[in-house]
Amino acid sequence: MKFKLLCLTLLYSCFALAQNDELVFLKGKIVSEIKELNEILVLNSRSESTTTTDFKGDFSLFAKVGDTLKFSGLQVVSKNIVLTKNDISKTLFAVTLQPKVFELNEVKVNEYPEINAVSLGILPKAPKKYTPAERKLSAAGVFKWYSPLLIPFGGMSVDGLLNSISGRTAMLKKELEIERKEMLKKKLENYFEEDYFTNTLKIPAENIDGFLYYAVDDEKLVKLASENNKSLLQFYLGEIATKYIKITVPKE
Repeated sequence: MKFKLLCLTLLYSCFALAQNDELVFLKGKIVSEIKELNEILVLNSRSESTTTTDFKGDFSLFAKVGDTLKFSGLQVVSKNIVLTKNDISKTLFAVTLQPKVFELNEVKVNEYPEINAVSLGILPKAPKKYTPAERKLSAAGVFKWYSPLLIPFGGMSVDGLLNSISGRTAMLKKELEIERKEMLKKKLENYFEEDYFTNTLKIPAENIDGFLYYAVDDEKLVKLASENNKSLLQFYLGEIATKYIKITVPKE
């Protein structure tokens, strides 16, 4: 009888340990007196995975019982929290952070651009800035989250796999492509006056928009624009204009 009780106790302990080791998708929220709760860094020191809060202070990442989450930001006092079973089981994990107070004697912060999260040692390096379309694509799980649990999916997150199957990822990639073309079109409009298109390239004023949409599809033009080589860009636009006129001017 004693042997059976011992076996049951060992089995229960193993089960409890396995439960504690379970990796979960933790959803959390920063609570603070300040309103600016975006871009607060959240680091899981065990897995070294990171995320940042949105403008509401919401964040999410994979974690398990015993993990240490480190919270840091330019506007808040850094804080470390060791996750308990109770924390993991919550629908929303709330974290209270104290605002950071800087006592400055009549100093205008905008005159000191070198003061930032990196120079103050809050962040190890400047975070990558995403365009709206890139943020949507990143949120869909396309960017890889490296974990042994996800090796069968080639490093792609579960959300990313589901989005790929549903076709949402393809839609977001298309949206990103359109956004980049619109940005390049705007760049060309800023580079050159309307007279350049009408007098030099001989593009009718009413066709300038159509010509620019035609031009931003050219891979060589995209490369030249990314190198900010205005001289070569101007020369190559002349070649594209010649092709464009041939296909748009009605044959007599």
